[in-house]
Amino acid sequence: MDVSAISSTEDDDITPAAVIKDIARQQLVKRGAAGLSLDAVVRDGGLPAADVEAVFPHRDDLLTALVIDAYDASGAAMEQADRAAAEGGASGGTRLLAVTRALRRWSFENPAEFTLIYGSPVPGYDAPQDTVPAASRTPAVLAGIVRSALEAGELTPPRRSVPGPPLLLPEAVQLFGGAPGAPFEDVVERGMVLWSGLIGLLVFQVFSRTHDSVRDEAAFFDYAVAVSAESIGLVVPLAGQTG
Repeated sequence: MDVSAISSTEDDDITPAAVIKDIARQQLVKRGAAGLSLDAVVRDGGLPAADVEAVFPHRDDLLTALVIDAYDASGAAMEQADRAAAEGGASGGTRLLAVTRALRRWSFENPAEFTLIYGSPVPGYDAPQDTVPAASRTPAVLAGIVRSALEAGELTPPRRSVPGPPLLLPEAVQLFGGAPGAPFEDVVERGMVLWSGLIGLLVFQVFSRTHDSVRDEAAFFDYAVAVSAESIGLVVPLAGQTG
């Protein structure tokens, strides 16, 4: 297949880059990110090497494009779920459950892409700054829900405040919209714990680390989200409750 011919198709969304990335995603499934190479894309896709290199000169350029796409796709799934929940008048806890379920669904439907962005680092590859905006979409959704719940008076003050100076970089606080006052002055740090716990839980479930100890993994996921949300004072309704 000559990728330059794709530009002349009736579907304007099918570009040479899209064709190459689709073949590369198949490579992720077969060989993992560490096994991805331009030679493999050329061979498996039947593409001229010069056409592939014209779009992605190096393997790292292709990896970066795949990383950005994965972050964007997972972030978009969460944003769509949040919009639907918010438009339906859902509480912060219900919105949180909706977006985390959306991320879980995307992760199980796209395990190779999930592994690319949340699995082991790819040897010899350092993600450039170009990936940061896309990677920020997931925490931005979570931060928006927590900020909205705080402004709506839905958060319960923590039973104990964590002493010490702020632990986060200014960029993280800015993503949240600024540091809130007492008694929620450490809610951004607590939100980071929630976020990291969410990704860790997904790693466990996508990589089948809990299948031999949990009877219902979907229900356990909801339970874990609800327990984690308690640390920021947010109630996630479960078992038929509404919010």
